[in-house]
Amino acid sequence: MEENYLKKYPDEKGFFKQYGGSYIPEDLQKEMDKITDAYFQISKSHKFISELRSIRKHYQGRPTPVYYCNRLSEKYNAHIYLKREDLNHTGAHKLNHCMGEVLLAKYLGKKKVIAETGAGQHGVALATAAAYFGLECDIYMGVVDIKKEHPNVVRMKILGAKVIPVYEGLQTLKEAVDAAFQAYLKDPITTIYCIGSVVGPHPFPMMVRDFQHVVGVEAREQFLEMTGELPDNVMACVGGGSNAMGIFSGFLDDPCDIYGVEPGGIGTKLGQNAASATYGTPGIMHGFNSYMLKDAKGNPAPVYSCASGLDYPSVGPEHSLLHDLKRVTYVTINDRECIESFYELSRLEGIIPALESAHVVAYATKFAKTHPRQSILVNLSGRGDKDLDYVEDEFGYPEDWKKKEWK
Repeated sequence: MEENYLKKYPDEKGFFKQYGGSYIPEDLQKEMDKITDAYFQISKSHKFISELRSIRKHYQGRPTPVYYCNRLSEKYNAHIYLKREDLNHTGAHKLNHCMGEVLLAKYLGKKKVIAETGAGQHGVALATAAAYFGLECDIYMGVVDIKKEHPNVVRMKILGAKVIPVYEGLQTLKEAVDAAFQAYLKDPITTIYCIGSVVGPHPFPMMVRDFQHVVGVEAREQFLEMTGELPDNVMACVGGGSNAMGIFSGFLDDPCDIYGVEPGGIGTKLGQNAASATYGTPGIMHGFNSYMLKDAKGNPAPVYSCASGLDYPSVGPEHSLLHDLKRVTYVTINDRECIESFYELSRLEGIIPALESAHVVAYATKFAKTHPRQSILVNLSGRGDKDLDYVEDEFGYPEDWKKKEWK
């Protein structure tokens, strides 16, 4: 990697070389500039850092552990470890940046936080942070995802958030982002848009990466303490890519192979997957330039994944840079492989993963078959409580698979 990589990227205008930036209206850019200035001023202050560290330790339950998968490792003749972000409060990595973003909103004097959500994990995390700090919270969510992720919808409402259904387009994550941005444009003075991944206009890809960096720092220290060496391989699932940038950022300067696992869905054709880094080309969407899946007219293409948190037609701009630098290898896992891994981890280790996380566990076991005896550190970004009803209804149980006709 380049020297001082994390300090070098992004540059002052939010670019990771040609990716990233801020392609938004001038009036909104003024508000983004205020957020950027405030972030650099506040985030380096002792008071902000101390409060955030206290929240992480006493409220979130950090550090989350690294766990060695005994039975899974034995089955695949490898050494498979999990960074247990599913044990983070609210059940996923999302609270790492949500507490930081809402703490920043509090320092800026904002009254309301606005966000999108797909799988509901970001929505739950932001609703939790808003409740903690006493701010109003509006969450935009596609109606398809509302149906798929009903348990998280209930959690958001119980926490006091207003869940606003989005009926446009495919009614999933991309449309939820569109709606949230439109709502933010109406009142950028008293509200703040707390984006849910390392996407969007500058400074959000940088801010979310920085708040998630704690995952990589912890994991590196824990793995060294457990084994006396670094992992041979580090892996994470990639939709927008926040959990992946969190853990990757801790190992970029190390002699570890790094893999980003994208949703292969049900095929390689447009609309059958959401593998932006694998099949996309550079394009501008939601205020930033990155690899993007496009239709024939160059617009964001329809995407699909069984995991609602991964069905986004672009990827964080830093992932595009790491793709071009060949520092991270981006691969795909399809729905069937994901569901098989969902059940395998549940039954061999007693850990029910989120469908998003099941993608990377699936790749880890697949990788182990051709790379025996290597150590593999997987970022288990979330737990699967939210997916139980959907998995049962759509895919059944392993003993039923011989009867199932897969798409």
